[in-house]
Amino acid sequence: MRGTAVIRQLVEKALYIKQLTPDIENGINSELSRLGYIDDVDYEALELLMAEMDAGRIQLVASR
Repeated sequence: MRGTAVIRQLVEKALYIKQLTPDIENGINSELSRLGYIDDVDYEALELLMAEMDAGRIQLVASR
């Protein structure tokens, strides 16, 4: 349950600031690697993030 909360919090942060930063992306990837799987809630959150990015409402911020 902890991983789900972390992934959802990171997705919520990206949606709130309208940016997918390297820190957020790395945090999501770390949680996915740590968990070793993705449950339905995580999948839906990530699917929403990708849909928002595809629609141009979330900006991908490059590493500095």
